[in-house]
Amino acid sequence: MQNAAGASAPADVTEDRIRALMNGAIDLHCHSGPSVMPRRLDHIEAVEEAAAAGMSAILFKDHYYSVTPVVELLKAHFGHLGVEMLSGVPLNNTSGGLNPYAVDHGLKLGARVVWMPTFSAANHIRHGHRHVVLPTRMTLMPPTMLSVVDDRGNLKDEVKVILDQIAEFDAVLSAGHLHISEIWPLFAEAKRRGVARRLVQHPTFLIGCSLKDIEDLAADGTFIEHSICQFVEGSSFYKFSADLLRQVIAAATVDQTILGSDLGQSVNPTPVQGFREVIALLLGLGYSDPQITQLVGANARRLIGPAAGTVTAP
Repeated sequence: MQNAAGASAPADVTEDRIRALMNGAIDLHCHSGPSVMPRRLDHIEAVEEAAAAGMSAILFKDHYYSVTPVVELLKAHFGHLGVEMLSGVPLNNTSGGLNPYAVDHGLKLGARVVWMPTFSAANHIRHGHRHVVLPTRMTLMPPTMLSVVDDRGNLKDEVKVILDQIAEFDAVLSAGHLHISEIWPLFAEAKRRGVARRLVQHPTFLIGCSLKDIEDLAADGTFIEHSICQFVEGSSFYKFSADLLRQVIAAATVDQTILGSDLGQSVNPTPVQGFREVIALLLGLGYSDPQITQLVGANARRLIGPAAGTVTAP
């Protein structure tokens, strides 16, 4: 058997061992459909696949809409599968940008994450020459650049309102695709306003984090999530070595690192396939079973916390 880096895996990396480590895994970065972007599987298929693999939770992420209302429907019809289903609010142009009304609605419906701008982030759009603006199935209006800071580098007032909303619901603040220079003032203000759950995703892609940034963020209580799709060879987004994975885990420590699939695209492995490949990679790198359990599940549970529940009557 070969691991995701193409090297021969140790003899004790067996299918049974990988299957056992999949039990209880949590994917906080599932890109299933429907979506304006081409997807390999839909939300129902993603839940069914996760249940068959023994995963305990899955969080649906779409850059263009909040999957939270769909999750409420999925819970009613597929809750018997035993997989906790979650989503959040993406603060991109299609949600009104930095829109407290979208956050208010999403959190009261049960959203567990608020993503700062991703595809609409000024930082993301400025990276367009590196082909990070991914294709959609139809032509959409060009995005308007969004930033959480004003021209003087001060956090915008509407962002402060959103931070208060996140703190009230004890939800997760994700930095989205903001640049690290925006993340520092955002997270400093978030802490002051009582936001306890903070997340930086794929810090070595787009975000501009150094290993020291990762170390400092983690030391301050932030969870660092790395995209499995960038570390496994079967993915079209494969770009980082196993050695870099070891370095970034060491920088944040096993205790503050999360691995999320960032998969679901039509040309890529499914989220479960990605998890299986990265588990084999981690075993090949010498991580213990308890450490891998933290990286693929337990740390995500610590971050996401209990489900927020459903909407209640006024």
